[in-house]
Amino acid sequence: MSAPVDATHPGSTPDPTPPVRVQRARPRRSRRRRTWRIALLTTVVLVLAAGGWLAFRGWQAATSLLHAEQIVQDVRTGLADVDTASVADRLPELEADAATARAATSDPVWRVAAHLPFVGPSFAAVATVSAALDDVAGIAGPTLDEIDTIAQVQGLRGTDGRIDLAPLAEAAPALVRAAAVVGDADDAVAGIDPDRLVGPLAGPVEQVQEGMAEVSALLDGTARFAGLLPPMLGLDGPRTYLLLSLNSAELRTAGGIVGAVAVIRAENGSIELVDQRTTLDFPATDEPVLPLTDEEVTVHTDRLGRWIQNTVMTPDFPRTAELVTAIWRSRTGEEVDGVIATDAVAIANLLEATGPIDEPGGLTLTTDNFLDELLHESYLRLRDPVEADGFFTGVASTIFRAVGDGQGEARRVVEELGKASSKHRLRVWSAHPEEQSELVQTSAGGAFLSGGADDAAGVFLDDGTTGKLDYFLTTDVQVEDVRCEADSTTAVVRVDLAYDPPADITEYPEYVTGPRGSNLPTGSVATNLTVYAPVGGEIVEMRLGDGFIGGLTATESGRAVEVLSSRLAPGERATYRFEVRTPRAVPELPVWLTPTMTSPGIMTAACG
Repeated sequence: MSAPVDATHPGSTPDPTPPVRVQRARPRRSRRRRTWRIALLTTVVLVLAAGGWLAFRGWQAATSLLHAEQIVQDVRTGLADVDTASVADRLPELEADAATARAATSDPVWRVAAHLPFVGPSFAAVATVSAALDDVAGIAGPTLDEIDTIAQVQGLRGTDGRIDLAPLAEAAPALVRAAAVVGDADDAVAGIDPDRLVGPLAGPVEQVQEGMAEVSALLDGTARFAGLLPPMLGLDGPRTYLLLSLNSAELRTAGGIVGAVAVIRAENGSIELVDQRTTLDFPATDEPVLPLTDEEVTVHTDRLGRWIQNTVMTPDFPRTAELVTAIWRSRTGEEVDGVIATDAVAIANLLEATGPIDEPGGLTLTTDNFLDELLHESYLRLRDPVEADGFFTGVASTIFRAVGDGQGEARRVVEELGKASSKHRLRVWSAHPEEQSELVQTSAGGAFLSGGADDAAGVFLDDGTTGKLDYFLTTDVQVEDVRCEADSTTAVVRVDLAYDPPADITEYPEYVTGPRGSNLPTGSVATNLTVYAPVGGEIVEMRLGDGFIGGLTATESGRAVEVLSSRLAPGERATYRFEVRTPRAVPELPVWLTPTMTSPGIMTAACG
């Protein structure tokens, strides 16, 4: 092993290079340290500055949005009550708050923060809500002016009842544009998942989502109303419609059997009754007036297309209208521009707006006595079914004339008709395709099978007694046990039936109790229940009380269907539960129903 050797030769001059390298290395490391420190310090300063800026901007946005959120609630209430003055009073505040929030959340620092882990969704949500509110606030002023035009229907109606349609037609385009802006804003905020937001932010965002959805729906309906009403009331030429009065004492899917048919004519805003018929003018045909599908025959039988009274057995009002117009054409050779149907409850509520009316026989009808007189007392006074049909037709025509002649406050008339539509007590179909394409998207369209109601389930009631005993049948419908999963939404629809006729029901006329001598005891009531799953979904199970039950299994328009029968003796009750499931996850599961004297025509099960 050799010992370490000094590489420098004795007496030689050392090579100057290594010391130079050593001396240069020190300042480089020092500069690197300084550069790193400067970078770190700069980063810290920038982060602190950005954090401070975000905090400041966040405070601006939060303050403005919390105030704006309360204003949105006031606005939705004002629009629902057609109180444009109160909305206009709050509008400057909304505009200022929305503008401040948008400015605070639209700078580059905020946009970067929206992509950070954990807190990013909250920053993005605030920016989305701010932009949506600012967009809506920007069109709110002009839109309110147009809504005010719609709301002032009374000022547009003359003493003869004629409505000045020109202002409505002029307001329609601006309302359509505004509805599109609000619809886009609604879509934007609806896409926010509150579960991904920091705790204090979730509640206000959900409130804005609910408020925006309601305002969007109200504005969309107003825009459609302004666009449809002028042509349908004869702005471009006369229109002829069939008006079906549905008798809730004998249930059908749409609300009641067709009890009377009126012909109304609309021209340039004037409406008049030109003809009226009882159902006796439309005898049953040997064959359906139009070809029925095999599914329709299985679920509804061919009665759907042979009796005008039974055309409302289908839950799809456009199909009802096709059958009714075909029957009308076969009897009269005439074409019509549309079909309107309304039930007795809607008419009773309409009397709130028109005030009392006197029917042809001299009886004064009010909101309080209308249902009892029409659906009960008249059958005791008028033992002849022909007389009873005539009374029903006379009442329907008298009320229509009162509305057409301008009786009552127009604004309240419109409000009551709107309520009837929202509860599926008023249905409208147009023979004009461009109008019908709009109507199917509204509650008045009643397009359960042919419209956009694929995610909805349905439970419908049809009288099986062939009488008028449903006046004594109380229905109560609730949606319970909603389960929202990753790939489906399930709900249980509970239907409670209670039958309480008077003690002397067996002495009532046969056309009220149903034919005697059948296998149904006189005085008992039979009801057919038809259950529809959502399109592509399923009816999981059906129960009567605590027991499982089954019925006629069928399909119609891509829906699973079950049909079963209920029989109740006087004083009896029955509770049915139908579990239905969608084929995919949906936030809401609407359930379409038969509107009765005690239940509306639609309910909605919501997740969360």
